[in-house]
Amino acid sequence: MLATYGANAPKEPWLLVDTKKDTLMVMQGNQPVKMFPQVAFGSSGVGVKSGRGDNKTPVGVFRVGWINDHSRFKKFIGLDYPNLDYAERALRERKIDALTYDRIRAAWANGYTPPQDTPLGGQIGIHGVGYGNPSVHSAGINWTSGCVALDNRQIDALRPWVKVGMRVEIR
Repeated sequence: MLATYGANAPKEPWLLVDTKKDTLMVMQGNQPVKMFPQVAFGSSGVGVKSGRGDNKTPVGVFRVGWINDHSRFKKFIGLDYPNLDYAERALRERKIDALTYDRIRAAWANGYTPPQDTPLGGQIGIHGVGYGNPSVHSAGINWTSGCVALDNRQIDALRPWVKVGMRVEIR
């Protein structure tokens, strides 16, 4: 199912990760422009991420916070996880304190990547296989620690579309 924004569709390209179809699509408004099949996720699956080390890929709406074109994963497109939804839930559930929540909220309000060192975890992104074993990825195994992974050819093809601040929706 594609996003349905109607008149509110983002004008700039954005990324849609469909965890049911294992695809990543570059979107222009409501229209897919480019599709990458056979995406891998965290070894614990996809859903509401509970914290650092749970190996779960978080669902939600994020922005590209940074890009590392020389990562051990070939390229790493960092997402600004944890977002406000995750921070608010964690504060309610007492997984983080008010100071940590305020740090996350301030980063989001000012357009910065939120702190990556909280109990919620960090370093969530979209990346390639890099120097890893490409047969693990091609076998359809969810092998990451919570990221979205493409093969090296795909991450190279995706990279020209991506810029810091770009919307990324994982659902």
